[in-house]
Formats: sequence, structure tokens, C-alpha cells
Amino acid sequence: MKNLLLSSLFVLSAAGLAAAVTAEQAARLGADLTPLGAEKAGSADGLVPAWDGGITTPPAGYKPGDHHPDPYAADKPLYTVTASNLADYQDKLTAGHIALLKAYPDYKLEVYPTHRSFSNPQRIYDATKLHATTARLTEGGNGITGTVVGTPFPIPANGLEVVWNFLTRYRGVCASRHIGQAAPQRNGSYTMVDFDDEFLFNYCRENITENDLGNTLVFFKQAVTAPARLAGTILLAHETMDQVKEPRRAWIYNTGRRRVTRAPNVAYDNPGTAADGQRTSDQFDMFNGAPDRYNWTLVGKKEMIVPYNSYRLHSDQVKYADIIRPLHINQDLARYEVHRVWVVDATLKPGTSHLYSRRTFYIDEDSWQILVADQYDGRGAMWRVSEAHCINYYDAQVFWSTLEVHTDLENGRYLVIGLDNEGPTYNFNLKRTPADYSPDTLRREGIR
Repeated sequence: MKNLLLSSLFVLSAAGLAAAVTAEQAARLGADLTPLGAEKAGSADGLVPAWDGGITTPPAGYKPGDHHPDPYAADKPLYTVTASNLADYQDKLTAGHIALLKAYPDYKLEVYPTHRSFSNPQRIYDATKLHATTARLTEGGNGITGTVVGTPFPIPANGLEVVWNFLTRYRGVCASRHIGQAAPQRNGSYTMVDFDDEFLFNYCRENITENDLGNTLVFFKQAVTAPARLAGTILLAHETMDQVKEPRRAWIYNTGRRRVTRAPNVAYDNPGTAADGQRTSDQFDMFNGAPDRYNWTLVGKKEMIVPYNSYRLHSDQVKYADIIRPLHINQDLARYEVHRVWVVDATLKPGTSHLYSRRTFYIDEDSWQILVADQYDGRGAMWRVSEAHCINYYDAQVFWSTLEVHTDLENGRYLVIGLDNEGPTYNFNLKRTPADYSPDTLRREGIR
């Protein structure tokens, strides 16, 4: 890979786990680096501007509960990448995007001016700097210690540290969303599956200490509300910090049996919920769960064309049918920009198993959000390409996906999850405690 921006870091595998950064290194946070460790300056070629703090307040006229108006609606595309000109931009394209451009004649990437819109609340920045010198990977890299609330490794030294930055990134404290998921057939026909999701991000709760975590990063609940044949099924999960030491705790309420049972298979490459086999459990939110089945290599940092500021895909002026098309989503509604991303390559460890023999993740330097993931089959061939189309939910200073797209190059289908155009937008003002996510609570909710 050419033109890697290594930022004075060595290319390390996860086997070479580094100590925490020095006080001198931590002093760079908020100086030449952003508070979460990105390069504050713009790129030498001018494609990536300097970070100026991102969007910190909603635009005039915004009201809580609104779908977030596009602050960059006046922008025009700088250029469009297609199969006919991809050679001109190949150095800035992921292997997955190149494969999509070659597979579908009408596929395109419309590239717009770059805006570094990311922002988080000040307490996330403060916690990141406070714990930068104490955060460490636990033995084997399957957990973290010496940190809470902020980004644990703002100056990463290996691939696992980057992955943990993603897993612990700020998505608010408590959030709910009503979203749609669809897995269209090749002709574009689909059945919408509706979910009510809730998240309590335990790691980011105000005033929490590491001792208070109880090895739990996230409390998650997902209820299927449509179609009728699936409605009423509820998944409850406690995302543990070290899932090798203590596997994810998960339960299912099944409407047919009217009982709560343990769900040990909600992990790794088991099928995703109601996804028609189009994603694995650990592809939800681009990647989740234990990292123990892969060797993680930090390749470096690179300027790449990635989905970003995807406010049109979030707009309530757009219908689901405007987005969902045969073979791939409507690329007229997608927005791409050039950003610096960390490139992390994950290869399956000998003696372990997973549908994906290799996964390459492209992770935003500003937000630590995975923006694109390339997934390879057991033969080493490109299989699935995943995208997180993200926005800054500026009412909460949360940078997160508004739509995930997982495209299967082998069967010519894809999965979209996160559709909220025709319903309410994300709610970051939900009030919950860990007690609201017990199996007994799930049982009572199911019976109602």
C-alpha cells in the first residue's frame, strides 16, 4: 500500500503489545493532535482540511427530534469515480470499493469536499487525556484496563489498540432508535424488518470508574416489531469488556415459547438477526465482540475515499424506496469524502474458525469509527464490503452511522440496516440504568 502516513509509528502486529504512552506524548493531545489523537493539521496535498473542533451546536431552526438537516447541502461533487476512471483514483480506494465498481456498471462514488465534522463533549476529551498514560491492553489484547469514558489509546501502537478505540468510541450515554433492515433480492424486492433498539453505554457513563464497570461495556436490547411473523422477539445483551474471560451475556425472549432463554450463539460468525444470511453477528455496528480469533496488524494511516457526512441518507425527505434499489443502494444519495483513516488488517488465527479469513478495516482518525470493511472468504477472495454512512448527531455531539450497508459480491445481494427516514430519528435523551437490562426485566417486558 502506497503513501502510508505512519506518523512516526512502527507497523506492529497485535502480538507486540505496547505500554501506555508517555506523558510527553500525551501532552500532544489538544496541541498538534486533536483531543482524541488525530492529526489536527490538514494534509500536505490540501485534500484534508485542519480540524477546527467539528460541529458543536445544531444549526438555526433545528428542534429536538428533527431529522438532522444537512449542514453541507450546498456542496457539489468534486468528481465521480466510476469503473471507467477508477485507475485515476485507485490509490485512494479500498479493495472492496474497487471490486464494487468492477462488479456493477452503474456503481459510482460521488466525492465531495472534505469536512471534519466530528466532535464529542469535553468530558470525553478530558478523560482521554487523563487516562492516556495508564490505559493498557490486558493479556492477549482481549480487554483493556487503566481507562474509562475516553478513547483508551489516542496514540495507538498496534492494531488491537485501534480496534479498542473503535469498540469504546463515544455514542452517547443512553440511546434508542427505531430502525428498518432490508435484504433485497437481486430484483430489488424486499421485506422490511423493524427494530426498536436501546443502548446503555456503560463505559461512557458520567462519573463511572473502572471498578464500577463490572466488566460490562454496553447494555443492549433489541425488539423486533415487524413483520408479524417475527414481531415480539427480544434480544438482551451485556457486552463484556473481556469476552474471552467472560463471554457476552445474552438472552432471547421468544414469543412462541413465552420464555426467556440464554442465547450463547449471538457472537462471531453466527447469523445476524433476521438478516437472511447477509451478515454475521459480529458485523453489527461494523464490528463487535471479542477480537481473539484474529491477528490484528496496524498497516498505517492513509488518505482514502470513504463515506462521510451522509445526511441525505438520513433525511426524512427521502423514502426507503428511494434508497433501496436492485444490487446496491441508490448511490446518488451517498456521499464520499477524502479522509485520513487508520488501516487495520485482521487475519484469522491458525486453529480458529470464522466465515471471514481476512478483514480489512478503515477507521476514521477523528472519530475512531469504522467507515469501510473489506471481508474475504476462506479462499482469500473478496466476499463482502461493508460501509458505515455516518453523520455528526450534533444535538448530542455523537459521530455514528445513520445507515450500514453490507454488500455481498458472491450472491449479488446486500443488507441495509439503520433506515430511519420514515420514522423517528435517534433519541440520545433516554434515561436508563443497568437494572433496566436484567433478564427479569426482559421477561416482564415480553409478557406485556
